[in-house]
Amino acid sequence: MSNNIPSEAVTEPKLLKGADMVVEVLRREQVDVIFGYPGGAVLPLYDALYQCGIRHVLTRHEQGAIHAAEGYARVTGRPGVVIATSGPGATNLVTGLADAMLDSIPIVAITGQVAKSVIGTDAFQETSIIGISTPITKHNYQIRHASEIPKVFKEAFHIANSGRKGPVLIDIPKDVAGEVAPFTYEDPPQLPGYQPTVAPHHLQIRKVMSGLAEAKRPVILAGAGVLHAQASEQLLAFAERYRIPVVHTLLGLGGFPANHELFLGMGGMHGSAAANKALYETDFLINLGARFDDRLTGKLDHFAPNATIVHVDIDPAEIGKNIPTDIPVVGDVGEALNMMLSVAVDKPDCSGWVEELLAVKAEFPFWFVQEGELIKPQRLIAEIARITDGEAVVVTDVGQHQMWAAQFYPFRAPDKWVTSGGLGTMGFGLPAAIGAHFGKPDALTVAIVGDAGFQMTLQELAVIGEMQLPVKIVIVNNGALGMVRQWQELFHGERYSSSLLEWQPDFLLLARAYGIPAMKIVSDAELSGQLEAFLAAPGPGLLECIVEPRENVYPMVAPGTGIHQMVGVKP
Repeated sequence: MSNNIPSEAVTEPKLLKGADMVVEVLRREQVDVIFGYPGGAVLPLYDALYQCGIRHVLTRHEQGAIHAAEGYARVTGRPGVVIATSGPGATNLVTGLADAMLDSIPIVAITGQVAKSVIGTDAFQETSIIGISTPITKHNYQIRHASEIPKVFKEAFHIANSGRKGPVLIDIPKDVAGEVAPFTYEDPPQLPGYQPTVAPHHLQIRKVMSGLAEAKRPVILAGAGVLHAQASEQLLAFAERYRIPVVHTLLGLGGFPANHELFLGMGGMHGSAAANKALYETDFLINLGARFDDRLTGKLDHFAPNATIVHVDIDPAEIGKNIPTDIPVVGDVGEALNMMLSVAVDKPDCSGWVEELLAVKAEFPFWFVQEGELIKPQRLIAEIARITDGEAVVVTDVGQHQMWAAQFYPFRAPDKWVTSGGLGTMGFGLPAAIGAHFGKPDALTVAIVGDAGFQMTLQELAVIGEMQLPVKIVIVNNGALGMVRQWQELFHGERYSSSLLEWQPDFLLLARAYGIPAMKIVSDAELSGQLEAFLAAPGPGLLECIVEPRENVYPMVAPGTGIHQMVGVKP
C-alpha cells in the first residue's frame, strides 16, 4: 500500500531579468501610469517598459515628473510612480521627494544607479541618492541583487501608502537590472519594525467623547489626514451630530463641504476671521489629521490657549511636537471618527458659540474691493469657481494666487484640491496638473499659477501640447514674485529687492509654440465672458490674466503674532 498522497505539481518560480521583474511588479500593483525621464542607468528598465502596456508619460524634466506623480497621487489616493536615471536624474527628484514627505503624499520613486562594481568610485553620473534622500523619504532602498526586487517593491508600495503616507525611493544599479533570478510576488510584506497603529485605543476615544460632552466652545480642526483616510463622510456626520464648527488647514480643504453652515473656512496665516477666532477662543479643540504647523498656529503661546487639545493622528511623532496635547489619539482618522460616532454622549450645549462664530463668518468674509479697470485676482478665482460650479480639480503653484484660490474657491468634495503646502514649492503647479489629469481624466483640471512659478517648470507645456491634454492653465500675472513683494512691502520698508519682474516673455507665443491655444485678459470688463469661453473650449488652453500688481493677500497673521491678531480682516 502506497503512502504517497497525490498532489498538484509544484510550479517553479519563473526566471526573469531584474528590469522585467520591475515591470511585472508594477503590473501587479495596478500601476496605470508612470512619469519619468530615461538615461543611461535606467536603459534596461526602459527597454522592459517598451510596449509593456503601462502608460509612460515623458516629462521634460525629472522635477516635472515627480510633481506630476504627486498630482496623480493627491487626487487618486494611490501611489504616484516616477522613474529617473542616476546622478542628475536622481538629484532632480529631490525637491519633489521633500515636497511629498512634508505633505504625506505616497510616491514610489525608482532611480537608476551605476553598476555595483563602480559604486563609490565617482563613476560617470554617480551620486549617493540613498544618502541624499534619507532625510526626505519615508524609506529608501538600494537593491544589490535582482532576487531582492519583488520583496523590496512590495514593501515600498506598502510603506508609501500606509500609516502616514510618504515617498519611498528604490535605487537600482544598472547591472542588477540585467541579472536573472526567480520571481515570486505572493507573500505579504514582513516588516516587524513597521506596524502603524490604525485602530485607536478605545479608552482614548472615550476620553475624547467625555471631554466633548462638557465642552462649551468646541471646534474641529480638519487636516489632510481626513482626506488620506477617505473620512469626509464620517467627518460630516460627526460635525452635524454634535453641531461642531469645522476649520480646515490649507491641505485639508475639500474634506468638509465649503457650503456647509458649520464650515468656518481655512485657518492660519491667511485664514478667515471666524476660523481664527474659533481656534483662539475654543475650549475643546479636536485636531483630525493636521500637524499644527507654524503657518496654522502663529505664535504658539496664543494658539488655543484655554483649550483642551485632542490630537488624532496616525503619526505619533506629530502628537505633542508643537502643541502640548491633553488627549492623544494615535490612529487612522477614519477609524477614530467611526469609533467616536459609535460612542453616545450628550450633545454639548454650544449653540451660543456656534451662533457667535456664524455671525463673525457673515460679517467678515474674505473680501476684495473692485475698483478701476484692472482685474482683481480674488474676483478671477471667484469667477472660475462660479463658472465651474466648484466642481473642477484645482491645482495651484505657490504664492499669492495659491492663497486666493484657497480663500475664494469653495471646495465641496474631497480630492479636488492639489497644492504644495509644507515645502511651498514654486514650479509645482503645472506638472502637478498633468498628474492630476491622469488621475481624474474625466474631470476639468484647472491649473492656477503665478507668472513667476509658472516659469520654473514651463517646459512641461510640451507634455500638454504633445498629448493635447485638456488642462486649462490660468496665469495670474501681477508682474512680481507676489508673496515676496507683499512681505517686502509690509516688513521691509517697501524695498523690492529682486521681486519685481520688469521683463516677461510673451506667454501667448510661448504656449502657441507648444501647440496650446492661448489668450489674454487685461480688463475686468472682459473677464467673465472671456473666462467662460476659455473654460468651455475643448482641449488644452492657456489664459494670461493681467491683475492688479499691488494687491495683497488679506487677512494676514503677521510673523511672531497670534492668530487673534489678524490684520486686514475688513476693507
